[in-house]
Amino acid sequence: MSRVKGAVVTRRRRNKVLKAAKGYWGAKSKHFKMAKQAVMKSGNYAYIGRKHRKRDFRRLWITRISAACRSLGVSYSVFMDAVRKKDINLNRKMLSEIAISDMDGFASIVKNACSLG
Repeated sequence: MSRVKGAVVTRRRRNKVLKAAKGYWGAKSKHFKMAKQAVMKSGNYAYIGRKHRKRDFRRLWITRISAACRSLGVSYSVFMDAVRKKDINLNRKMLSEIAISDMDGFASIVKNACSLG
């Protein structure tokens, strides 16, 4: 059997990692061994970040809804409980968008949900 030399495959693999590490500080963008570690670590951070983004946006929407509710004299928890009980099918993202762009519309939703006079 003939001997297989994997120079082309190895070079492609290394170049792929070095390309992903482009712009990293110092030797992390030049040396394969350090670049490989940095790319793996950054991949983990990116994976975790995608989960955190969902949390952060939900927190932002809740804060916006809470601020809009407070200006109308209702707490966030009372409002969300009333929305659930009245079967108003709007998620937090949509409620926060309405609270930002159309305060009168949001006030009518609060009035309808909480039965305020």
